[in-house]
Amino acid sequence: MADSKAIDVVDLDFGYAKLHGLDPVPVLQGVNLTLARGSRCLLIGANGAGKSTLLQILAGKRLTRSNARVLGNEVFFNTPQGVTYLGTEWATNPVVRSDLEVSHFLDSVGGYRYKERRDKLLDILDVDLSWHMHQVSDGERRRVQIVSGLMAPWDLLLLDEVTVDLDVLVRSRLLDWLAEETTTRGATVLYATHIFDGLDQWPTHLCHLQLGSTLPPSPMPWPLPASLAADLLPEEVLTRMDDPNRRGSRLLEVALHWLVVDRRERVDREIAESGREKRGAQEANISSEAFYRKYDYSH
Repeated sequence: MADSKAIDVVDLDFGYAKLHGLDPVPVLQGVNLTLARGSRCLLIGANGAGKSTLLQILAGKRLTRSNARVLGNEVFFNTPQGVTYLGTEWATNPVVRSDLEVSHFLDSVGGYRYKERRDKLLDILDVDLSWHMHQVSDGERRRVQIVSGLMAPWDLLLLDEVTVDLDVLVRSRLLDWLAEETTTRGATVLYATHIFDGLDQWPTHLCHLQLGSTLPPSPMPWPLPASLAADLLPEEVLTRMDDPNRRGSRLLEVALHWLVVDRRERVDREIAESGREKRGAQEANISSEAFYRKYDYSH
C-alpha cells in the first residue's frame, strides 16, 4: 500500500559546507512539513528564507541525513520515481538557448512517449512546435520548460517560481490543470511563489518559512479556519481580508503580513549579532551620496 504522505519532513536541518573545515553555514533549521497526497501547498517566505533549498532537498538534489521523506522514501539516498522539480535555473542552460526547434527538443526528452499529456500541455501553455529556442522570449522559453517537465506523469511536483515569466492567462490555465491533476490523480504540488493574486481558491495548505524555519502550524489549512486566523493574524489584517476594497486577494494580505514580520525578525537578529542593520544604505565608511559621486563621470 502506497504511503498516504507525499511529503514527511520532521526537524530538518541543512547547511552549506564551508571551506577549511569550518562549521557549515545553516540554511534550514527545524523545518517541519507533512503533506498528504492530493495536497496543493504554497511555500511562502521572503527572498533568502530557504524555499529553493528546501525544494531542492525534497527533489533529492542536495545531500541531507535529516528526517525527510517523499512518497515514502528518503529524499537523497532512495529518491523515488514520480518526483518532478522545476526551477528557474533551467533557463540559464546554454542548450535551451541554442538554435533548437521546440518539436525536436520535446522529442529528445521523451515527448513521443506521452503524446496525450504533451499535446494537452502544448494547448494549455500555447506553445508553437516550430519555435526555435534561441529566438523566443523568456516567457515562451519558460512555457517549453514546463511542457517538457510535466508531460511525463508525476506524483509530486516541486515548483520554484517557474510561473513568474508567464502571462496571466497562461498561468491561470496552468494552475487550473495542476489542480485537476491533484483531484483526479491524487498528485501533490508544493509551489514557491511571490505572486498571490488569483490564488485564493487554489491552495489546500500554506507553509510559512521564516529565516530557514517553518512556523507552526506547518502546514496550515487554507482557507484559514476562523479560530486559527485569529491566533495567527492581528485584527487589522483580518479586517483587511474582509474588506471588499482591499488592494488584492485575501491570500495576498496574509503573505504581506508574514513578510513584514519576517523582515522585522531579520533586522532584530542583525542588530543583536552585529549592532546594526546590514541591508540598505549604510553610513559606515562612505555615504551613498559620496559613493555615487565618486563614480559620476558626467563632469
